[in-house]
Amino acid sequence: MNNRTCIHCEDVFNLDSQLKRRVGGKINECPDCVVELQTEIKETIRAVSSGDGKMACIQILKFNNEDDADLYRKGWDQWSGWNNQRSGSVHDVAFTKVGENSGNDTRGNL
Repeated sequence: MNNRTCIHCEDVFNLDSQLKRRVGGKINECPDCVVELQTEIKETIRAVSSGDGKMACIQILKFNNEDDADLYRKGWDQWSGWNNQRSGSVHDVAFTKVGENSGNDTRGNL
């Protein structure tokens, strides 16, 4: 086990625990202090793709938190498919587009 002592509460915690990996924070902060003091600055980024043309379209999106990212991905998976309009919960989640690699049609036009 990879045990550390928290700099805030002096509690001993496992650095490799699932909770610590989920909440993030500095290497010497326990998961409880990270949540309580809101010291996590990690950005939540997800990539989604669709089957447009011969090359799939890939979008890289940044979310405010893990829950929003998971909700968007669940909606994306539910509504993705040929000629689908991406309706439903996908539009209810706030995100910022970081990057995109667009697909092309079968004639090579953009």
